Amino acid sequence: MSTPAIWLADAVAWLDAKGKKAWIAAMILGFIFVWPVGLAILFYMIWSNRMSRSFFHCSNNRRQSSTGNTAFDTYKEDTLQRLEDEQSAFQSFLQRLRDAKDKTEFDEFMNDRAKANKTTA
Repeated sequence: MSTPAIWLADAVAWLDAKGKKAWIAAMILGFIFVWPVGLAILFYMIWSNRMSRSFFHCSNNRRQSSTGNTAFDTYKEDTLQRLEDEQSAFQSFLQRLRDAKDKTEFDEFMNDRAKANKTTA
């Protein structure tokens, strides 16, 4: 005999096997026919992090794929690592630029405030 918990677990497993599109279709159909069901599915998808790319293994799996040629695979891995390092360095550079801009704007605000205080005093 099947309990509702087992039935729900089977439904979740079936939807997981079908992928993100099945979850979205189930949510839309839930909203169309019985809106609380659609809302419950939406909350469950958010709560269980089923909307993320990594949950459905949609992320770029470039590191797991192998061509069979070890020299090329090593070259590819080194190149990808170098690009990731460059991306990290660039993001650090952008953060430093944002921080410098924030400091300049803050200093300008403080100078304007000090000038305003001198004129009123």
